[in-house]
Amino acid sequence: MAVRQVVLDTETTGIDWKQGHRVIEIGAVELIDRRVTGVHYQQYLNPQRSSDPEALRVHGLTAEFLQDKPGFAEVADAFLDFLGDAELIIHNAPFDLGFLNHELQQVERAPLRQAVMDTLVDARRRHPGQKNDLNSLCRRYSVDNSRRDLHGALLDCEILAEVYLAMTGGQVDMMGLLGAAGGSHAEAQRSADGRSAVIPAALARPRDPLRVIRASPEECAVHQQYLRNMGATALWSEDGS
Repeated sequence: MAVRQVVLDTETTGIDWKQGHRVIEIGAVELIDRRVTGVHYQQYLNPQRSSDPEALRVHGLTAEFLQDKPGFAEVADAFLDFLGDAELIIHNAPFDLGFLNHELQQVERAPLRQAVMDTLVDARRRHPGQKNDLNSLCRRYSVDNSRRDLHGALLDCEILAEVYLAMTGGQVDMMGLLGAAGGSHAEAQRSADGRSAVIPAALARPRDPLRVIRASPEECAVHQQYLRNMGATALWSEDGS
């Protein structure tokens, strides 16, 4: 049976829903059997309040941009339908789940009960004592985050999907974008209210050729001297013997 996972992220008006902050963007990316299918969910939301200045600097979603977007109540069904019973992959899950469950409570819905894989917890276990924010993980696993001038829920999901697949041991179509039908680019057409921005699969981004970094003559000379100093214990020598 195919295993379905959903990479999930939010943008919010501030850092604490207990202070009245709200979700302003939901992004989600579907994985099936560790393949990015190209089916994406994205929804901007009108929070009926302004963002904190610090949060606005992070996501850049202004009150003017959000003023004609639906409220969470209008899109809750579409959002829950997209998630289904998939395992959720979230970076710093308590933050996003706290906000989403608060939004669900406001519209008299049950909290999310899907299985959750928190990539921040997993990264801290794998890399103790190191930075494990998303940008640091991108550098560690050679994931391109050059488009991440501002945080965006959908963009961060796309990046996190690549990081997750690399970190958990297997790059399986990390760029995406093979659909189930013979490698075609799948397009998502799901929408509950006509305004939900469930977007087409992104085209695969071009990649530079793999860089081969060769040792300099000076580095080679130091290495050969090291081998000579080892004497007969060296397993190889300059002549290749």
